[in-house]
Amino acid sequence: MGGAPVFSVMREAFPLADLESFKGIFNATTNVILSRMESGETYEQALAYAQKIGLAETDPTNDVDGWDAAIKVAALVTVLWDTPMTPQQVNPTGIRGITSEMIAKAKTEGKRYKLVCSAEKVDGKINVSVSPQLVDSTSPLYGMMNSSTGITFRTDVIIDYSIVLSEKPGMTGGPVETAYGLFADFVNIVK
Repeated sequence: MGGAPVFSVMREAFPLADLESFKGIFNATTNVILSRMESGETYEQALAYAQKIGLAETDPTNDVDGWDAAIKVAALVTVLWDTPMTPQQVNPTGIRGITSEMIAKAKTEGKRYKLVCSAEKVDGKINVSVSPQLVDSTSPLYGMMNSSTGITFRTDVIIDYSIVLSEKPGMTGGPVETAYGLFADFVNIVK
């Protein structure tokens, strides 16, 4: 989600709101793979495509096993709830176990597999998850295809507030978008 104002939204747009939960798709690589599998490609073909366009690393382990997403969940929990968390505490489940047959069955039911990242604060305890989940058309995650990513915040005053980075041809949430996010953070610090 390089370039998205994820951290500053809670600080600036909702300064007195209590964050109850967040849910989203934080990894474009896995979203590309699952989207292409839904279009009929095998896992291997979809991964090869993600590598060809420079989205997936030569060793895609951190992406497909959920560690990249777990790092992002841990960072959000640490900053937004002022509760230190490590990716190991998130204990992610990746997408390697999702088969073409599972994708096809979900499609017939009007659902899609997504690598869903979530955290919820209940009675002072924070429950976190990174795992493949079925989502239906009522979920904001359902329409996030290919390299699109996004997050939905739920607070005590605003039920659902979403930020979506939609796929744009030639953009994959790479260095330019990430550099902009860092630059925006720097400008805010200077202010």
